[in-house]
This record gives sequence, C-alpha cells and structure tokens, in this order.
Amino acid sequence: MMEGTRQYQLEVKISPDKLEAGIILRAEETELEHILITETDVYKALQQHRVSYGIRKDAVSNLCMMPQKFLNVLLNVASGEPPVNGVDGSIEYPYLASVQEEDGPKEMEDGRVDFYNLTSIPNVAKGQLLARKKPATAGKPGTSVTGEPIAPKAGKEPVLKPGKNVVQNQERTMIYAAIDGQVSFTDRDKMNVFPIFEVNGDVDFGVGNIDFVGTVVIRGNVLNGFRVKASGDIRVLGSVEGAELEAQGSIEIKSGIVAQDKGSIKAGHNVQTSFIQNANVTAGNQVIVSQSIMFSTVRAGKQILCNGAKGIIIGGVLQAGEKIAARVYGNTSATPTILEVGVKPELRQELASIQKDLQNVYENLRKTDQGLGVINQILQVSGELPADKRLMQVKLANTRLVLEKEVKNLESRKKEVEAELVGEVPAAIEVYTCMYPGIKMTFGKLVHFIKHEYARTRFMVLNGEITGATLM
Repeated sequence: MMEGTRQYQLEVKISPDKLEAGIILRAEETELEHILITETDVYKALQQHRVSYGIRKDAVSNLCMMPQKFLNVLLNVASGEPPVNGVDGSIEYPYLASVQEEDGPKEMEDGRVDFYNLTSIPNVAKGQLLARKKPATAGKPGTSVTGEPIAPKAGKEPVLKPGKNVVQNQERTMIYAAIDGQVSFTDRDKMNVFPIFEVNGDVDFGVGNIDFVGTVVIRGNVLNGFRVKASGDIRVLGSVEGAELEAQGSIEIKSGIVAQDKGSIKAGHNVQTSFIQNANVTAGNQVIVSQSIMFSTVRAGKQILCNGAKGIIIGGVLQAGEKIAARVYGNTSATPTILEVGVKPELRQELASIQKDLQNVYENLRKTDQGLGVINQILQVSGELPADKRLMQVKLANTRLVLEKEVKNLESRKKEVEAELVGEVPAAIEVYTCMYPGIKMTFGKLVHFIKHEYARTRFMVLNGEITGATLM
C-alpha cells in the first residue's frame, strides 16, 4: 500500500487454531510520520485473508490513529469463539444408596468396633436397578475468525459391562440384578451379582478349603495353609495368615494380612485391607491399604494407595501401572525398597498376542474362502456336487462361521486393550510426608535411587528424566 510515495504493508497472521487474527504493520521507521492508514485499508487486508468474524473495532481504530505504536508488532484484531467440548458420560450406581446405610461394622458400648458380627451384608434383590448410564454430551461448536464452524470434541461415552447374573434394558443403558445376591466387579470392570456363602467363624480344619461360584464372606480369620477361591468377592472380617485367597472380583480384609512369606492374595479387581506384612498381593485394579505395607511383594494394574493416617511403606517390591502413593517410604535405616510404576506389560503382551491371533484367523479365513471358491466353481461347471465335495462345503461353511465369531471377539478385546493403553495417565509416585534414602524407583526403563530425604513430593517422568516436584 502507498500514501503518495510512502510505502507500508499490512501483514495478516491467523493462528493455527483459527481463533485469533493479528496484523503486523511493516514499514521503514523514517516513513511512519508520513503514513496514513484508513480503516478501509485494514478491513480490505483482513478480507483478503477471509477474516470476517470477531473483528475488534477498537484495535482497528488504534492502528489507524497511532500506526507508529504498532510498527513490527503483532496486534490482535479478531478473536473467534472457541468450541465448548462435550462432557464425558458417566455411570451411576443407584444400589449403593441403599447398601451403604446397612454396610459397615457397629461400634459397641465400650467403644470397640465389632468386625465379627456384622448384622447385614450389602445385598441386592432380583430386578433391582444396579447401574445407569449417563450419556456424554456432544459439546457446542465454535466459530473461527474466518467465519467457519469449529467442531467441538465430543465427550467420551461410558461403557456398561454386564457380567454374570445381570440383565440390560433394550437400549443398553441400565443394568438390573437377575438374582438375589451381592454386586461384584470382576476383571475389566464387569458388573456381576453372585450368591453369597458365609462362614461364621475361622477358615480352619473344621471348615477346610473353599471354592465357591459366588461371593464368600468369612466372619473370622483365614489360617495358615488354607485356600479360599471365589468367582465373586472375598470379604474377611478378621485377618489372613499364610493362606491362598483368589477372587475374580475384590478381596476385602478388615484386620490385615500377616503371611510370613507364605501363600498369596490375588484379586481381579481391588484388594483392600488395613496392613500387609511379608505377603504376596496382586490386584487387577487397586491395592488400598490404610496403615502399612511391610516387606511384601505388591502388584496393582493401576494404583497402590497407602495414604491413611500412618500410611507407611517399608521394604519389598511394589509395582503399579499408574501410581504409588503413601505418607512415608522407607526408614532412617535406609531399608531397601523397590517402587516400579508406569508400564502395563501384561496389557501390551496381550495386545501383541491378540494381533498375532488375528493374523492367524484372517489367514485361516482366506484359506476357507479359497476352498469355498473352488467348490462353487465346480458347482457352476457341473451343476451339482459329489457327496465328498458337499460334505467339504458344509465343513468349510461351519468353519467360516466359527472363524468369524473368533474375529469378532478378538477385535472387541483389541479395542478394549487399545483404549486402556491410550487412556494411560502419566505414571507417578507420590510422597505425602517423607521419603527416606534406600528407595529404588523405576519408571518403565528409567531408574532413580533416592540418596537423601524428600518431603511432600510427586515424582514423574519429564523430558525423559525422573523429576520430583513439590506437592501442593
């Protein structure tokens, strides 16, 4: 543009997200006092770049009145309207309102808590509504400075995962109990209702080992050498010694685990207890401990939480996919303690296995289709098939149906695993009070040894290194 012989240029810049537009005045400083910029010039420059929405008239006026102030400076002259992203959906559990009132130990007259004589177990009745899906919202579109709509990011839809002894409505938005029993979440967060088997005292020689297709409630202790297995949950109102407990759902132990390096505790969902000592504990989701974890091997698919009033971890090996959190780690004696977070090797191995299985199934499908193709050619040429070829056609057709079902199941599980891996949060180790020397941290392949005390710190991986930041 020119004013007489004076030259200047209005350079329009649009942000990558198209939500901001700016103008840079390009000119020689010696020419500025002779330059006259009109609003028409500015709007014409914006129009050439299709900027039409959210134009700030005050900014345009300021540029025209005081061009010397904006030489080689990016002046914001238009702002679009950002989209409002959708809200993720959620799952509500109406049955909890009724069971929470009944659940829990009662306080006796002397102030002690009676864990052994719970008057009720949180049951649900046949036909009771257990879960309700609250759908995600789509969000609200925005508008770019060029007047084009900007699509919002839709909220993530929740997934109801019905398990055993439950039914869904036709729209697949609600889950109901199909029998009387107790709700149990098993591996992959499937919701089930299982019947209940109760032991009114200890699991000892008078009771023997237990293997029950449902939920097991033990009102006493589980002694050394005994085994309890359940397809639902296991609830122990006393303590567990060196025994073997395995539940597809969750395991709750009121008075703690003293295993003396014997037996094991394994749950498909959560393990919750007051303390763990010299034990081997594995949970598909969370391990939640109110007091202490000492000299034990503890593994959790997602989190190990030991952040009660004491919340101390000393010795042993702890592995979690997402987070380990405690008040105190180690002691003044620098007892060796190993903390590992950030990798879900079992999921990655499963994904690799699924992909390999899918390749094999697709190859078998190809061969099956090839065989059916040959038989169809024979049928077209001769008009009928010999008995052996008819038998082969039936076998191949049945094989194809089986393979198609297998592909459907593998693809479904592949999506679940991929979604879980994509949804991984940054791994962390959180210290709420103090971490003493002697701790070995492992984040994937990165290793860090603690050589001095830390207070209120979150350890994470940042720029390829294990870094500590103060917890607020």
